[in-house]
Amino acid sequence: MENNRIKNESDAGEQKTSRWKSLLKKFGIGGIIFFTVKGIITSTLIYFLGKNAWSIIAGYFTGIFD
Repeated sequence: MENNRIKNESDAGEQKTSRWKSLLKKFGIGGIIFFTVKGIITSTLIYFLGKNAWSIIAGYFTGIFD
């Protein structure tokens, strides 16, 4: 029974590394860096636009109707 638990734990560890290896193989280092930077930029834009969304929308409609 103890051998089965050790075997299952080692299989779980191999699945985690194989997942990272498959992502690395699929996207490459450049792809991972690209998606990381893209996520940071998107998060920053959502934060700042969400903070000032109503003022931006109000200014846009005010400009249209002037």
